[in-house]
Amino acid sequence: MATFSVGSTPLRSLHLASPLRKTPQMAVRACVTFRRSVEEIYNVRAKRNVPKERLAKLGVKHWSTWKTGKCQVPWDWQVDQQVYIVSGEVRVVPEGAKSGDRYMRFVAGDLVRYPKWFKADMFFNGPYEERYRFRAYGDD
Repeated sequence: MATFSVGSTPLRSLHLASPLRKTPQMAVRACVTFRRSVEEIYNVRAKRNVPKERLAKLGVKHWSTWKTGKCQVPWDWQVDQQVYIVSGEVRVVPEGAKSGDRYMRFVAGDLVRYPKWFKADMFFNGPYEERYRFRAYGDD
């Protein structure tokens, strides 16, 4: 999802050709910044509140299970990985991003696809459980 903004103010729509304010000396026009989401920048795909029928079709209940408590884990994906978050939440901070700067947050019910060679720190604030499987290039 892309966000358009003027300065730090998000905009719903913007007409670039029309001036924001006219004076006899000049016309002031908007400067638009196109910002991509962190997921889009790092090619991480997430679907929220996936229907049970879709999970059954994917066979999620047969995927491997991983559980943890409160911790921080540096991770390096050597292959594409698909994850269904059963419980808890995770904050994913891509390599090179400051911890509070750019991150992704995934919660129970999210189906997430991490791409091969993606590196990030994962922060878990409490009990967390996920089902996961590794994917070959092109599998969806």
